[in-house]
Amino acid sequence: MAKEQGTNRRGFLVGLLKGAATAAVGGVVWGGFVEQAKHAPLMLRPPGALPEADFLGACIKCGRCVEACPYETLKLATPGGPGVAGVPSFTPRDIPCYLCQDIPCTAVCPSGALTTALVSADDGALDVNRSRMGLAVMDYHNCIAAWGLRCDACYRACPLIDKAITIEHTRNERTGRHAVLLPKVDPEHCTGCGLCERACVVEKAAIFVLPLETALGAVGDQYIRGWDAEDEGRMETNDSDRTTGDPLNYLNDGDLFDE
Repeated sequence: MAKEQGTNRRGFLVGLLKGAATAAVGGVVWGGFVEQAKHAPLMLRPPGALPEADFLGACIKCGRCVEACPYETLKLATPGGPGVAGVPSFTPRDIPCYLCQDIPCTAVCPSGALTTALVSADDGALDVNRSRMGLAVMDYHNCIAAWGLRCDACYRACPLIDKAITIEHTRNERTGRHAVLLPKVDPEHCTGCGLCERACVVEKAAIFVLPLETALGAVGDQYIRGWDAEDEGRMETNDSDRTTGDPLNYLNDGDLFDE
């Protein structure tokens, strides 16, 4: 009887220690995943992705978008790598998004993390050019076109040529004789596909795609473009504190200029 009780007690303690060890390891692993997720903000998502926080909440990590991609552009994040394990992203320098007209990756998403509503025209027809996966930004310090060398690889690779990427002709100040053909990215049209980044001829791309939240600033509601009808409309609904006086005379209150 005593021997049996000792064996049971030993088994209980061994099981308790195993459980504690498993919990500790699980906590370390999960903590690592959380840290990876926090420190990997520059992930590019497929067309039609919800804003990042909503996307991560809605994605069920099923991998169907990855299976649907005919170019093997999309990859699922793996444990120990950057990003949240099981969530899709792509790296343009490796394989960019080729902007399939039927957008198969978005169409098969069962959870709404990728939604065709964000890549559809007003009449409901799919329009992959409405994708906003990110924004291409230029590093002119390492762009050989900005040096004055003839290169328009990114411009030629852009599927929205003369819209998303245009060429600005400027005078080459170094030689005084030649033109510099400078690529310029228009945020209004750039889809973030990364075809330009893939085409860049330098060792590390001088044009690269960043998530919109990283690439773009934010003006705030206190400024408007007076020539923009939509911005003018915001004035009617903006309830922030602002002066209602004559903008030409409010500085003269208190006889500032009457002395």
